[in-house]
Amino acid sequence: MIADWKLEKRIKYKDTMENISCAAELKLAISEKQFELDLQGQLLKEGFFVAYESLKPISLIKNTLAEITSSPYLIENMLGAVMGMVSGYVSKKIAVGTSNNLFRKIMGSLLQFGVTNLVAQHPDVLKNYGQLIIEKIFHKNGQK
Repeated sequence: MIADWKLEKRIKYKDTMENISCAAELKLAISEKQFELDLQGQLLKEGFFVAYESLKPISLIKNTLAEITSSPYLIENMLGAVMGMVSGYVSKKIAVGTSNNLFRKIMGSLLQFGVTNLVAQHPDVLKNYGQLIIEKIFHKNGQK
C-alpha cells in the first residue's frame, strides 16, 4: 500500500515536471511542493506532540483513572469487594468481640474470610436483601 502511494506520488511529480514550460510555472510548482512539505512537517510535529503528551506519567494516570471510572463493571466489582471486606470485618467483630481467647480469634478470622468471600462473590444477593429490608421498614412506617 505504501509502495502504491509512493508510485502515485512519483507519477504526479513526473506529470507536474513535464507540464512546466516557463519560469512562472516552475516557481508555482516549487511553492506548491514547499507548501505540501510545510504541511507535512506541521502534521508530523503535531503527531509527535500528541504522542509526547500521552506518554507523560500524569497523562497515563489520568487516562487510567478515566477508564476505571467509566467502566461500570469494574465499579460494581470494586463495590462488591468493599462490601465483602466491611461485612467480613463486622462479622468478626461481632463474633470475637474483645475476647482474648485464641480459638475464638481463629474462628473469627475464618468467619471473616468466609463472609468476605461470600459477599464479594455475590454482592447482588446482599443488595436485594438490603433493598427488601429497607422497603419493609419504610412500608411499615408508612402504614402507621
